[in-house]
Amino acid sequence: MKKLFLASTLVFLLAFTFNAFAQQVESGSFSASSATSHYTLDQNSGDRVVTLEKTFATPFDKMPVIVLSVNQIDAPSSSNLRYEVKAVSISRDNFTIQIKTWSDSKINSIAGTWLAISK
Repeated sequence: MKKLFLASTLVFLLAFTFNAFAQQVESGSFSASSATSHYTLDQNSGDRVVTLEKTFATPFDKMPVIVLSVNQIDAPSSSNLRYEVKAVSISRDNFTIQIKTWSDSKINSIAGTWLAISK
């Protein structure tokens, strides 16, 4: 009887420990180009911004941490390449990717991936 009690207690503790450290993770990709609504990164000069809304398939219990990665960029070689990609307006349900360029830089297209991890 003692062995059964100890075994069931051990199984319970292991299950509790696993659940306590389990993290929700979601990932996806993003891209923006002249086909994207309100895209101006390839025009004019000065500060220009385009935003992309991303909604999670399953809402997080708490606000997640967002990691962004750029894996493709198309820009002319006639000027310096300046860009910033960041996550803004992060909530349990969604977030916004903000892509910015400035000065005389032009970006024809940009793409990447995102990763959302529960805290």
